Amino acid sequence: MSLALARKYRPRNFATVAVQSHVANTLKGAIARGRVAHGYLLCGPRGTGKTTLARVLAMALNCERRGEPELQGEPCGFCSSCDRIWSGSTSLDVVEIDAASNRGVDDARELRERAMYAPSGDDRYKVYIVDEAHMLTREAWNTLLKVLEEPPPRVVFVFATTEPQKIAQMAAPVLSRLQRFDLKRIGPVEIRERLAIVLADEHVEFEEEALGMIARAADGGLRDALSLTDQVLSLGESGAVTTERVRAALGLIPDDEFLALLDLVTERRAAELFPAVQRLADAGVDFTLILNGLGDLLRAQLAIALGGTPTELPERLRAALAERAGRVSAGDLLRMLHALLEMEPIFRRSGQPQLMLETLLVRFALLDRTVELEEVLRGFGEGTRDDPPPRRVTAESRVASAHALPPAPPAVVAPAIERAPAPPIPRPATQQVAQAAAAAQMAPPPAPAPRAERTARIAPPPSLDTVLEQWTDVGEMIRRNGRGMVAQAVQWLRPLEVTPHGGLILGYAPSNDTWARAAESARADILAAIQGCFEGVTGFSLRAHAESAVAAPDADGIPTRRITAHDVQKERLDALTARDPLLEAAVLALDLELRD
Repeated sequence: MSLALARKYRPRNFATVAVQSHVANTLKGAIARGRVAHGYLLCGPRGTGKTTLARVLAMALNCERRGEPELQGEPCGFCSSCDRIWSGSTSLDVVEIDAASNRGVDDARELRERAMYAPSGDDRYKVYIVDEAHMLTREAWNTLLKVLEEPPPRVVFVFATTEPQKIAQMAAPVLSRLQRFDLKRIGPVEIRERLAIVLADEHVEFEEEALGMIARAADGGLRDALSLTDQVLSLGESGAVTTERVRAALGLIPDDEFLALLDLVTERRAAELFPAVQRLADAGVDFTLILNGLGDLLRAQLAIALGGTPTELPERLRAALAERAGRVSAGDLLRMLHALLEMEPIFRRSGQPQLMLETLLVRFALLDRTVELEEVLRGFGEGTRDDPPPRRVTAESRVASAHALPPAPPAVVAPAIERAPAPPIPRPATQQVAQAAAAAQMAPPPAPAPRAERTARIAPPPSLDTVLEQWTDVGEMIRRNGRGMVAQAVQWLRPLEVTPHGGLILGYAPSNDTWARAAESARADILAAIQGCFEGVTGFSLRAHAESAVAAPDADGIPTRRITAHDVQKERLDALTARDPLLEAAVLALDLELRD
Protein backbone atom coordinates (compact mmCIF):
# COMPACT_ATOMS: atom_id res chain seq x y z
CA MET A 1 0.00 0.00 0.00
CA SER A 2 1.54 3.28 -1.14
CA LEU A 3 1.68 6.37 1.02
CA ALA A 4 -0.47 9.39 0.36
CA LEU A 5 1.26 12.15 -1.57
CA ALA A 6 1.12 14.51 1.43
CA ARG A 7 3.12 12.00 3.52
CA LYS A 8 5.33 10.62 0.75
CA TYR A 9 6.59 14.06 -0.26
CA ARG A 10 6.92 15.57 3.21
CA PRO A 11 10.25 17.49 3.28
CA ARG A 12 13.21 15.73 4.92
CA ASN A 13 15.33 18.87 5.45
CA PHE A 14 15.01 22.63 5.75
CA ALA A 15 15.98 23.29 2.13
CA THR A 16 12.96 21.47 0.69
CA VAL A 17 10.36 23.23 2.87
CA ALA A 18 8.34 25.28 0.39
CA VAL A 19 8.08 29.08 0.79
CA GLN A 20 8.98 29.18 4.50
CA SER A 21 12.67 29.98 3.94
CA HIS A 22 12.66 32.77 6.55
CA VAL A 23 11.86 30.17 9.24
CA ALA A 24 13.91 27.30 7.83
CA ASN A 25 17.11 29.35 7.46
CA THR A 26 16.81 30.73 11.00
CA LEU A 27 16.36 27.29 12.55
CA LYS A 28 19.16 25.80 10.46
CA GLY A 29 21.52 28.61 11.48
CA ALA A 30 20.63 28.20 15.15
CA ILE A 31 21.52 24.49 15.00
CA ALA A 32 24.75 25.09 13.08
CA ARG A 33 25.92 27.77 15.56
CA GLY A 34 24.74 25.98 18.69
CA ARG A 35 22.17 28.68 19.60
CA VAL A 36 19.09 26.48 19.88
CA ALA A 37 16.33 28.03 22.00
CA HIS A 38 14.35 26.05 24.52
CA GLY A 39 10.95 26.98 23.09
CA TYR A 40 9.47 27.83 19.69
CA LEU A 41 6.00 28.90 18.58
CA LEU A 42 5.13 28.22 14.93
CA CYS A 43 2.02 30.11 13.72
CA GLY A 44 0.30 30.00 10.37
CA PRO A 45 -2.64 28.69 8.32
CA ARG A 46 -3.25 24.99 7.99
CA GLY A 47 -1.11 23.00 5.60
CA THR A 48 1.75 25.52 5.45
CA GLY A 49 4.44 23.36 7.13
CA LYS A 50 4.27 23.97 10.89
CA THR A 51 4.45 20.31 11.93
CA THR A 52 6.90 19.57 9.13
CA LEU A 53 9.32 22.24 10.37
CA ALA A 54 8.97 20.94 13.92
CA ARG A 55 9.86 17.40 12.78
CA VAL A 56 12.78 18.60 10.66
CA LEU A 57 14.07 20.53 13.69
CA ALA A 58 13.83 17.36 15.82
CA MET A 59 15.57 15.39 13.05
CA ALA A 60 18.42 17.90 12.87
CA LEU A 61 18.92 17.93 16.64
CA ASN A 62 19.05 14.12 16.87
CA CYS A 63 20.60 13.20 13.51
CA GLU A 64 23.30 10.53 13.77
CA ARG A 65 25.51 12.55 11.40
CA ARG A 66 24.95 15.81 13.27
CA GLY A 67 28.05 17.94 13.37
CA GLU A 68 29.43 16.98 9.96
CA PRO A 69 30.66 20.11 8.13
CA GLU A 70 28.75 19.43 4.92
CA LEU A 71 25.37 19.35 6.65
CA GLN A 72 25.59 22.87 8.20
CA GLY A 73 22.62 22.36 10.51
CA GLU A 74 20.60 20.21 8.09
CA PRO A 75 19.52 16.65 8.97
CA CYS A 76 20.74 13.89 6.69
CA GLY A 77 17.16 12.65 6.40
CA PHE A 78 18.00 8.98 5.91
CA CYS A 79 19.67 7.70 9.07
CA SER A 80 17.64 5.52 11.42
CA SER A 81 16.88 8.41 13.78
CA CYS A 82 15.82 10.77 10.98
CA ASP A 83 13.73 8.11 9.27
CA ARG A 84 11.93 7.24 12.52
CA ILE A 85 11.12 10.89 13.31
CA TRP A 86 10.14 11.69 9.71
CA SER A 87 7.64 8.82 9.55
CA GLY A 88 6.14 9.65 12.95
CA SER A 89 7.20 6.35 14.53
CA THR A 90 7.92 5.92 18.21
CA SER A 91 11.05 7.71 19.40
CA LEU A 92 12.39 8.04 22.93
CA ASP A 93 13.53 11.61 22.41
CA VAL A 94 10.74 13.08 20.22
CA VAL A 95 7.19 13.20 21.54
CA GLU A 96 4.26 14.58 19.53
CA ILE A 97 1.17 15.63 21.49
CA ASP A 98 -2.21 16.65 20.10
CA ALA A 99 -3.40 19.47 22.36
CA ALA A 100 -6.95 19.16 21.02
CA SER A 101 -7.36 15.87 22.91
CA ASN A 102 -4.78 16.46 25.67
CA ARG A 103 -5.61 19.96 26.75
CA GLY A 104 -6.21 19.69 30.50
CA VAL A 105 -4.07 20.53 33.51
CA ASP A 106 -3.39 16.84 34.19
CA ASP A 107 -1.94 16.37 30.71
CA ALA A 108 0.24 19.46 31.13
CA ARG A 109 1.45 18.20 34.52
CA GLU A 110 2.38 14.83 32.99
CA LEU A 111 4.27 16.61 30.20
CA ARG A 112 6.16 18.70 32.75
CA GLU A 113 7.19 15.60 34.70
CA ARG A 114 8.33 13.77 31.56
CA ALA A 115 10.45 16.76 30.56
CA MET A 116 12.57 16.29 33.72
CA TYR A 117 14.06 13.03 32.39
CA ALA A 118 17.29 13.36 30.46
CA PRO A 119 17.55 12.43 26.74
CA SER A 120 18.62 8.95 25.75
CA GLY A 121 22.15 10.08 24.84
CA ASP A 122 24.58 12.80 25.79
CA ASP A 123 24.52 14.24 22.27
CA ARG A 124 20.74 14.09 21.81
CA TYR A 125 17.82 16.44 22.56
CA LYS A 126 14.35 15.80 23.93
CA VAL A 127 11.88 17.54 21.62
CA TYR A 128 8.21 17.93 22.54
CA ILE A 129 5.98 18.91 19.59
CA VAL A 130 2.59 20.21 20.76
CA ASP A 131 0.16 20.57 17.84
CA GLU A 132 -3.00 22.73 17.99
CA ALA A 133 -1.50 24.52 21.00
CA HIS A 134 -4.31 27.08 21.15
CA MET A 135 -6.59 24.32 22.50
CA LEU A 136 -4.71 24.15 25.81
CA THR A 137 -6.61 25.57 28.76
CA ARG A 138 -5.45 28.50 30.85
CA GLU A 139 -4.63 26.16 33.74
CA ALA A 140 -2.55 23.93 31.46
CA TRP A 141 -0.49 26.93 30.30
CA ASN A 142 0.03 28.00 33.90
CA THR A 143 1.31 24.50 34.67
CA LEU A 144 3.83 24.69 31.81
CA LEU A 145 4.92 28.25 32.56
CA LYS A 146 7.65 27.34 35.04
CA VAL A 147 9.23 24.60 32.93
CA LEU A 148 9.18 26.93 29.89
CA GLU A 149 10.93 29.62 31.89
CA GLU A 150 13.63 27.32 33.32
CA PRO A 151 13.67 24.12 31.22
CA PRO A 152 15.99 21.18 31.90
CA PRO A 153 19.15 20.91 29.76
CA ARG A 154 18.74 19.77 26.15
CA VAL A 155 14.92 19.98 26.19
CA VAL A 156 13.12 21.85 23.37
CA PHE A 157 9.41 22.64 23.19
CA VAL A 158 7.81 23.36 19.79
CA PHE A 159 4.22 24.64 19.80
CA ALA A 160 2.25 24.77 16.53
CA THR A 161 -0.99 26.71 16.22
CA THR A 162 -3.30 28.27 13.67
CA GLU A 163 -4.73 30.79 16.15
CA PRO A 164 -1.96 32.51 18.12
CA GLN A 165 -4.33 35.23 19.31
CA LYS A 166 -6.02 32.71 21.59
CA ILE A 167 -2.71 31.95 23.25
CA ALA A 168 -2.12 35.67 23.73
CA GLN A 169 -5.52 35.98 25.40
CA MET A 170 -5.17 32.98 27.71
CA ALA A 171 -1.45 32.86 28.42
CA ALA A 172 0.28 36.11 27.46
CA PRO A 173 3.32 35.44 29.75
CA VAL A 174 4.09 32.29 27.74
CA LEU A 175 4.76 34.26 24.56
CA SER A 176 7.73 36.04 26.15
CA ARG A 177 9.36 32.65 26.86
CA LEU A 178 9.12 31.44 23.24
CA GLN A 179 10.60 32.41 19.89
CA ARG A 180 7.70 33.05 17.54
CA PHE A 181 7.76 32.37 13.79
CA ASP A 182 4.84 33.27 11.51
CA LEU A 183 4.52 31.04 8.47
CA LYS A 184 3.14 32.49 5.24
CA ARG A 185 0.32 31.22 3.10
CA ILE A 186 1.58 29.43 0.02
CA GLY A 187 0.56 31.17 -3.18
CA PRO A 188 -1.04 29.46 -6.18
CA VAL A 189 2.14 29.82 -8.24
CA GLU A 190 4.28 27.98 -5.65
CA ILE A 191 1.62 25.29 -5.25
CA ARG A 192 1.48 24.72 -9.02
CA GLU A 193 5.26 24.42 -9.18
CA ARG A 194 5.33 21.92 -6.32
CA LEU A 195 2.51 19.86 -7.82
CA ALA A 196 4.30 19.79 -11.16
CA ILE A 197 7.43 18.37 -9.49
CA VAL A 198 5.43 15.76 -7.59
CA LEU A 199 3.45 14.60 -10.65
CA ALA A 200 6.61 14.46 -12.71
CA ASP A 201 8.17 12.16 -10.11
CA GLU A 202 5.00 10.07 -10.18
CA HIS A 203 5.13 9.93 -14.01
CA VAL A 204 1.63 11.39 -14.31
CA GLU A 205 0.68 13.73 -17.14
CA PHE A 206 -1.15 16.93 -16.24
CA GLU A 207 -2.60 20.12 -17.63
CA GLU A 208 -1.41 23.48 -16.31
CA GLU A 209 -4.99 24.73 -16.00
CA ALA A 210 -5.90 21.66 -13.95
CA LEU A 211 -3.04 22.36 -11.53
CA GLY A 212 -4.24 25.96 -11.25
CA MET A 213 -7.71 24.75 -10.30
CA ILE A 214 -6.25 22.53 -7.59
CA ALA A 215 -4.07 25.38 -6.32
CA ARG A 216 -7.05 27.75 -6.00
CA ALA A 217 -9.10 25.05 -4.23
CA ALA A 218 -6.25 24.42 -1.76
CA ASP A 219 -6.50 28.02 -0.50
CA GLY A 220 -2.85 28.45 0.46
CA GLY A 221 -2.22 24.97 1.93
CA LEU A 222 0.31 22.73 0.20
CA ARG A 223 -0.82 19.71 2.19
CA ASP A 224 -4.40 20.30 1.05
CA ALA A 225 -3.20 20.61 -2.54
CA LEU A 226 -1.45 17.24 -2.37
CA SER A 227 -4.52 15.65 -0.78
CA LEU A 228 -6.74 17.06 -3.53
CA THR A 229 -4.33 15.73 -6.15
CA ASP A 230 -4.61 12.29 -4.55
CA GLN A 231 -8.38 12.65 -4.77
CA VAL A 232 -8.19 13.48 -8.49
CA LEU A 233 -5.86 10.56 -9.17
CA SER A 234 -8.28 8.23 -7.41
CA LEU A 235 -10.96 9.05 -10.03
CA GLY A 236 -10.41 6.36 -12.63
CA GLU A 237 -7.73 3.71 -13.00
CA SER A 238 -5.22 5.81 -14.92
CA GLY A 239 -4.93 8.94 -16.94
CA ALA A 240 -3.68 12.49 -16.81
CA VAL A 241 -4.75 15.21 -14.41
CA THR A 242 -7.13 17.20 -16.65
CA THR A 243 -9.56 20.00 -15.98
CA GLU A 244 -12.53 17.70 -16.49
CA ARG A 245 -11.24 15.18 -13.94
CA VAL A 246 -10.42 17.93 -11.45
CA ARG A 247 -13.86 19.49 -11.82
CA ALA A 248 -15.58 16.12 -11.48
CA ALA A 249 -13.51 14.98 -8.50
CA LEU A 250 -13.70 18.23 -6.53
CA GLY A 251 -17.24 19.23 -7.51
CA LEU A 252 -16.11 22.57 -8.94
CA ILE A 253 -18.39 24.84 -10.98
CA PRO A 254 -17.36 25.43 -14.61
CA ASP A 255 -16.09 28.91 -15.43
CA ASP A 256 -18.72 29.22 -18.15
CA GLU A 257 -21.46 29.24 -15.51
CA PHE A 258 -19.90 32.24 -13.76
CA LEU A 259 -19.42 34.03 -17.08
CA ALA A 260 -23.09 33.40 -17.91
CA LEU A 261 -24.17 34.97 -14.62
CA LEU A 262 -21.85 37.91 -15.23
CA ASP A 263 -23.36 38.43 -18.69
CA LEU A 264 -26.89 38.45 -17.27
CA VAL A 265 -25.86 41.05 -14.71
CA THR A 266 -23.98 43.33 -17.09
CA GLU A 267 -26.74 43.16 -19.72
CA ARG A 268 -29.37 44.04 -17.05
CA ARG A 269 -31.43 40.89 -17.71
CA ALA A 270 -32.65 40.52 -14.15
CA ALA A 271 -35.62 38.28 -15.01
CA GLU A 272 -33.33 35.59 -16.45
CA LEU A 273 -31.28 35.31 -13.27
CA PHE A 274 -33.92 33.23 -11.48
CA PRO A 275 -33.95 30.30 -13.97
CA ALA A 276 -30.14 30.44 -14.17
CA VAL A 277 -29.77 30.05 -10.40
CA GLN A 278 -32.47 27.38 -10.35
CA ARG A 279 -30.57 25.39 -12.98
CA LEU A 280 -27.49 25.42 -10.74
CA ALA A 281 -29.63 24.41 -7.75
CA ASP A 282 -31.08 21.46 -9.70
CA ALA A 283 -27.53 20.33 -10.48
CA GLY A 284 -26.82 20.15 -6.72
CA VAL A 285 -24.23 22.94 -6.70
CA ASP A 286 -23.23 24.36 -3.32
CA PHE A 287 -24.35 27.99 -3.18
CA THR A 288 -21.34 28.90 -1.06
CA LEU A 289 -19.10 27.83 -3.94
CA ILE A 290 -21.15 30.03 -6.27
CA LEU A 291 -20.73 33.02 -3.98
CA ASN A 292 -16.98 32.46 -3.61
CA GLY A 293 -16.48 31.93 -7.33
CA LEU A 294 -18.54 35.00 -8.17
CA GLY A 295 -16.41 37.07 -5.80
CA ASP A 296 -13.20 35.84 -7.45
CA LEU A 297 -14.63 36.63 -10.89
CA LEU A 298 -15.70 40.17 -9.92
CA ARG A 299 -12.32 40.79 -8.31
CA ALA A 300 -10.54 39.71 -11.50
CA GLN A 301 -12.89 41.85 -13.62
CA LEU A 302 -12.17 44.86 -11.39
CA ALA A 303 -8.42 44.32 -11.75
CA ILE A 304 -8.79 44.26 -15.55
CA ALA A 305 -11.01 47.37 -15.49
CA LEU A 306 -8.31 49.21 -13.54
CA GLY A 307 -5.62 48.20 -16.03
CA GLY A 308 -4.16 45.25 -14.13
CA THR A 309 -3.69 41.61 -15.08
CA PRO A 310 -4.86 38.86 -12.68
CA THR A 311 -2.16 36.21 -12.96
CA GLU A 312 -3.94 33.49 -10.99
CA LEU A 313 -6.63 32.99 -13.66
CA PRO A 314 -6.46 30.55 -16.58
CA GLU A 315 -5.62 32.12 -19.90
CA ARG A 316 -9.04 31.32 -21.39
CA LEU A 317 -10.91 32.93 -18.49
CA ARG A 318 -8.60 35.95 -18.51
CA ALA A 319 -9.28 36.48 -22.22
CA ALA A 320 -13.05 36.17 -21.67
CA LEU A 321 -12.97 38.82 -18.94
CA ALA A 322 -10.83 41.11 -21.09
CA GLU A 323 -13.56 41.02 -23.77
CA ARG A 324 -16.13 42.15 -21.17
CA ALA A 325 -13.94 44.88 -19.68
CA GLY A 326 -15.96 47.84 -20.96
CA ARG A 327 -19.42 46.65 -19.97
CA VAL A 328 -19.30 47.58 -16.29
CA SER A 329 -17.44 50.49 -14.74
CA ALA A 330 -14.87 50.00 -12.00
CA GLY A 331 -17.11 51.85 -9.54
CA ASP A 332 -20.02 49.47 -10.14
CA LEU A 333 -17.74 46.45 -9.78
CA LEU A 334 -16.48 47.84 -6.49
CA ARG A 335 -20.07 48.29 -5.26
CA MET A 336 -20.88 44.70 -6.24
CA LEU A 337 -17.90 43.38 -4.29
CA HIS A 338 -18.83 45.51 -1.28
CA ALA A 339 -22.41 44.18 -1.32
CA LEU A 340 -21.13 40.61 -1.66
CA LEU A 341 -18.79 41.00 1.31
CA GLU A 342 -21.59 42.46 3.42
CA MET A 343 -23.86 39.51 2.61
CA GLU A 344 -21.29 36.73 3.06
CA PRO A 345 -21.47 36.33 6.88
CA ILE A 346 -25.28 36.41 6.76
CA PHE A 347 -25.29 34.04 3.77
CA ARG A 348 -23.37 31.33 5.65
CA ARG A 349 -25.94 31.33 8.48
CA SER A 350 -29.05 31.70 6.35
CA GLY A 351 -31.58 28.94 5.85
CA GLN A 352 -32.46 30.22 2.36
CA PRO A 353 -29.16 30.62 0.49
CA GLN A 354 -30.78 30.40 -2.93
CA LEU A 355 -33.10 33.32 -2.22
CA MET A 356 -30.23 35.43 -0.89
CA LEU A 357 -28.10 34.66 -3.94
CA GLU A 358 -30.96 35.55 -6.30
CA THR A 359 -31.65 38.87 -4.56
CA LEU A 360 -27.93 39.72 -4.63
CA LEU A 361 -27.69 39.07 -8.36
CA VAL A 362 -30.85 41.10 -9.01
CA ARG A 363 -29.32 43.99 -7.06
CA PHE A 364 -26.30 43.76 -9.33
CA ALA A 365 -28.49 43.79 -12.44
CA LEU A 366 -30.50 46.83 -11.24
CA LEU A 367 -27.46 48.80 -10.14
CA ASP A 368 -27.95 51.29 -12.99
CA ARG A 369 -31.22 52.48 -11.43
CA THR A 370 -29.63 53.73 -8.25
CA VAL A 371 -28.52 57.30 -7.62
CA GLU A 372 -25.10 57.99 -6.20
CA LEU A 373 -24.97 60.42 -3.30
CA GLU A 374 -21.73 61.92 -4.65
CA GLU A 375 -23.50 62.86 -7.89
CA VAL A 376 -26.39 64.44 -5.99
CA LEU A 377 -24.03 66.56 -3.94
CA ARG A 378 -22.05 67.43 -7.04
CA GLY A 379 -25.27 68.69 -8.58
CA PHE A 380 -25.78 70.95 -5.58
CA GLY A 381 -22.33 72.44 -5.94
CA GLU A 382 -22.90 73.41 -9.58
CA GLY A 383 -25.58 75.88 -8.56
CA THR A 384 -27.67 75.28 -11.72
CA ARG A 385 -31.25 74.17 -12.29
CA ASP A 386 -30.18 71.01 -14.06
CA ASP A 387 -30.38 67.50 -12.69
CA PRO A 388 -27.25 66.01 -11.12
CA PRO A 389 -25.11 64.05 -13.59
CA PRO A 390 -27.15 60.98 -14.60
CA ARG A 391 -25.79 57.45 -14.29
CA ARG A 392 -24.49 55.67 -17.34
CA VAL A 393 -27.61 53.97 -18.72
CA THR A 394 -27.44 52.46 -22.21
CA ALA A 395 -31.04 51.28 -22.56
CA GLU A 396 -32.81 54.45 -21.34
CA SER A 397 -32.95 57.82 -23.08
CA ARG A 398 -31.65 60.87 -21.26
CA VAL A 399 -32.64 64.50 -21.46
CA ALA A 400 -29.76 66.86 -22.10
CA SER A 401 -29.08 69.65 -19.62
CA ALA A 402 -30.29 73.10 -20.40
CA HIS A 403 -26.81 74.59 -20.54
CA ALA A 404 -25.76 71.95 -23.12
CA LEU A 405 -28.49 72.94 -25.65
CA PRO A 406 -27.83 75.53 -28.36
CA PRO A 407 -29.61 78.86 -27.91
CA ALA A 408 -33.18 78.70 -29.16
CA PRO A 409 -34.33 81.11 -31.92
CA PRO A 410 -36.71 83.93 -30.92
CA ALA A 411 -40.29 82.70 -30.66
CA VAL A 412 -43.02 84.08 -32.98
CA VAL A 413 -46.34 84.50 -31.19
CA ALA A 414 -49.51 84.38 -33.32
CA PRO A 415 -52.06 86.86 -32.00
CA ALA A 416 -55.09 84.77 -32.98
CA ILE A 417 -53.96 81.52 -31.31
CA GLU A 418 -53.69 81.04 -27.60
CA ARG A 419 -51.67 78.04 -26.41
CA ALA A 420 -53.04 76.17 -23.43
CA PRO A 421 -50.60 75.79 -20.55
CA ALA A 422 -48.85 72.42 -20.47
CA PRO A 423 -49.61 70.20 -17.50
CA PRO A 424 -46.83 70.10 -14.90
CA ILE A 425 -44.33 67.33 -15.42
CA PRO A 426 -43.45 65.40 -12.26
CA ARG A 427 -39.76 65.69 -11.53
CA PRO A 428 -37.57 63.28 -9.59
CA ALA A 429 -36.51 64.08 -6.08
CA THR A 430 -32.97 64.86 -7.13
CA GLN A 431 -34.16 67.54 -9.56
CA GLN A 432 -36.36 69.07 -6.84
CA VAL A 433 -33.35 69.20 -4.57
CA ALA A 434 -31.19 70.83 -7.21
CA GLN A 435 -33.88 73.42 -8.02
CA ALA A 436 -34.51 74.20 -4.36
CA ALA A 437 -30.78 74.57 -3.79
CA ALA A 438 -30.42 76.80 -6.83
CA ALA A 439 -33.31 78.99 -5.65
CA ALA A 440 -31.72 79.23 -2.21
CA GLN A 441 -28.43 80.31 -3.74
CA MET A 442 -29.95 82.75 -6.27
CA ALA A 443 -32.21 84.50 -3.76
CA PRO A 444 -30.66 87.90 -2.92
CA PRO A 445 -29.97 88.49 0.75
CA PRO A 446 -32.27 91.01 2.45
CA ALA A 447 -30.81 94.49 2.40
CA PRO A 448 -30.06 95.86 5.86
CA ALA A 449 -32.08 98.82 6.95
CA PRO A 450 -30.27 102.19 6.87
CA ARG A 451 -28.76 103.32 10.13
CA ALA A 452 -31.00 106.40 10.30
CA GLU A 453 -34.11 104.27 9.84
CA ARG A 454 -33.04 101.84 12.57
CA THR A 455 -32.31 104.70 14.91
CA ALA A 456 -35.72 106.19 14.25
CA ARG A 457 -37.38 102.93 15.18
CA ILE A 458 -35.84 102.81 18.62
CA ALA A 459 -38.11 105.54 19.93
CA PRO A 460 -40.74 105.05 21.12
CA PRO A 461 -40.33 101.42 22.30
CA PRO A 462 -42.95 98.88 21.16
CA SER A 463 -45.82 97.84 23.34
CA LEU A 464 -45.86 94.59 25.26
CA ASP A 465 -48.59 93.21 22.97
CA THR A 466 -46.39 93.80 19.93
CA VAL A 467 -43.48 92.00 21.59
CA LEU A 468 -45.72 89.04 22.50
CA GLU A 469 -47.02 88.76 18.94
CA GLN A 470 -43.52 88.47 17.47
CA TRP A 471 -41.88 86.57 20.32
CA THR A 472 -42.24 83.20 18.51
CA ASP A 473 -40.48 84.65 15.44
CA VAL A 474 -37.57 85.72 17.63
CA GLY A 475 -37.09 82.16 18.91
CA GLU A 476 -37.35 80.80 15.38
CA MET A 477 -34.68 83.21 14.13
CA ILE A 478 -32.36 82.12 16.95
CA ARG A 479 -32.96 78.51 15.92
CA ARG A 480 -32.11 79.26 12.29
CA ASN A 481 -28.86 80.84 13.38
CA GLY A 482 -27.76 77.47 14.70
CA ARG A 483 -28.52 78.12 18.38
CA GLY A 484 -31.02 75.34 18.93
CA MET A 485 -30.59 74.91 22.67
CA VAL A 486 -30.75 78.67 23.24
CA ALA A 487 -33.94 78.83 21.17
CA GLN A 488 -35.41 76.08 23.31
CA ALA A 489 -34.67 78.08 26.44
CA VAL A 490 -36.14 81.25 24.90
CA GLN A 491 -39.35 79.33 24.21
CA TRP A 492 -39.94 79.03 27.95
CA LEU A 493 -39.16 82.70 28.68
CA ARG A 494 -42.03 85.24 28.60
CA PRO A 495 -41.85 89.03 28.08
CA LEU A 496 -43.26 90.68 31.24
CA GLU A 497 -42.71 94.41 30.73
CA VAL A 498 -41.33 96.96 28.28
CA THR A 499 -39.78 99.88 30.20
CA PRO A 500 -39.97 103.48 28.90
CA HIS A 501 -36.21 103.52 28.43
CA GLY A 502 -36.20 100.58 26.02
CA GLY A 503 -35.71 97.70 28.44
CA LEU A 504 -37.39 94.30 28.10
CA ILE A 505 -38.07 92.39 31.33
CA LEU A 506 -38.27 88.60 30.88
CA GLY A 507 -39.44 85.88 33.27
CA TYR A 508 -40.07 82.15 33.34
CA ALA A 509 -42.40 79.77 35.11
CA PRO A 510 -40.90 78.60 38.42
CA SER A 511 -42.57 75.21 37.95
CA ASN A 512 -40.38 74.55 34.93
CA ASP A 513 -37.14 74.22 36.88
CA THR A 514 -35.26 72.53 34.01
CA TRP A 515 -35.27 75.55 31.73
CA ALA A 516 -35.15 77.92 34.68
CA ARG A 517 -31.76 76.54 35.66
CA ALA A 518 -30.66 76.57 32.01
CA ALA A 519 -31.61 80.24 31.70
CA GLU A 520 -29.77 81.08 34.92
CA SER A 521 -26.58 79.25 33.88
CA ALA A 522 -26.45 80.80 30.40
CA ARG A 523 -28.03 84.18 31.17
CA ALA A 524 -25.51 86.30 29.21
CA ASP A 525 -25.56 84.08 26.16
CA ILE A 526 -29.37 83.96 26.03
CA LEU A 527 -29.78 87.73 26.49
CA ALA A 528 -27.24 88.46 23.74
CA ALA A 529 -29.03 86.12 21.34
CA ILE A 530 -32.42 87.71 22.13
CA GLN A 531 -31.17 91.28 21.64
CA GLY A 532 -29.55 90.44 18.28
CA CYS A 533 -32.51 88.59 16.83
CA PHE A 534 -35.22 90.83 18.29
CA GLU A 535 -33.99 93.79 16.27
CA GLY A 536 -33.75 91.65 13.14
CA VAL A 537 -37.38 90.50 13.48
CA THR A 538 -39.16 93.62 14.75
CA GLY A 539 -36.80 96.43 13.76
CA PHE A 540 -36.78 97.70 17.38
CA SER A 541 -33.76 97.70 19.64
CA LEU A 542 -34.43 96.59 23.23
CA ARG A 543 -32.16 95.71 26.11
CA ALA A 544 -33.27 92.37 27.52
CA HIS A 545 -33.15 91.69 31.25
CA ALA A 546 -33.99 88.32 32.87
CA GLU A 547 -35.57 88.31 36.30
CA SER A 548 -34.60 85.03 37.93
CA ALA A 549 -37.23 85.19 40.72
CA VAL A 550 -40.16 86.44 38.68
CA ALA A 551 -42.78 83.99 37.49
CA ALA A 552 -44.27 84.55 34.06
CA PRO A 553 -48.00 85.26 34.52
CA ASP A 554 -48.90 84.15 30.99
CA ALA A 555 -47.08 80.88 30.68
CA ASP A 556 -49.99 79.66 28.51
CA GLY A 557 -50.07 76.38 30.43
CA ILE A 558 -47.09 74.92 28.60
CA PRO A 559 -46.45 71.52 30.22
CA THR A 560 -43.02 70.55 31.38
CA ARG A 561 -41.45 67.88 29.15
CA ARG A 562 -38.27 65.82 29.28
CA ILE A 563 -35.62 66.26 26.60
CA THR A 564 -35.16 63.04 24.59
CA ALA A 565 -32.47 61.85 22.20
CA HIS A 566 -34.84 62.59 19.33
CA ASP A 567 -35.11 66.23 20.46
CA VAL A 568 -31.33 66.58 20.57
CA GLN A 569 -30.99 65.00 17.14
CA LYS A 570 -33.66 67.33 15.73
CA GLU A 571 -31.90 70.34 17.24
CA ARG A 572 -28.62 69.30 15.63
CA LEU A 573 -30.30 68.82 12.25
CA ASP A 574 -32.01 72.22 12.51
CA ALA A 575 -28.69 73.83 13.36
CA LEU A 576 -26.96 72.24 10.38
CA THR A 577 -29.69 73.11 7.89
CA ALA A 578 -29.85 76.67 9.18
CA ARG A 579 -26.21 77.20 8.22
CA ASP A 580 -26.43 75.53 4.79
CA PRO A 581 -29.46 76.09 2.51
CA LEU A 582 -28.24 73.33 0.18
CA LEU A 583 -28.40 70.78 2.97
CA GLU A 584 -31.83 72.06 4.00
CA ALA A 585 -33.08 71.57 0.44
CA ALA A 586 -31.69 68.04 0.38
CA VAL A 587 -33.33 67.18 3.70
CA LEU A 588 -36.73 68.45 2.54
CA ALA A 589 -36.66 66.80 -0.90
CA LEU A 590 -35.10 63.44 0.01
CA ASP A 591 -36.54 63.16 3.55
CA LEU A 592 -33.07 62.61 4.98
CA GLU A 593 -32.45 61.73 8.61
CA LEU A 594 -29.41 62.63 10.73
CA ARG A 595 -27.70 59.42 11.80
CA ASP A 596 -24.48 60.65 13.44
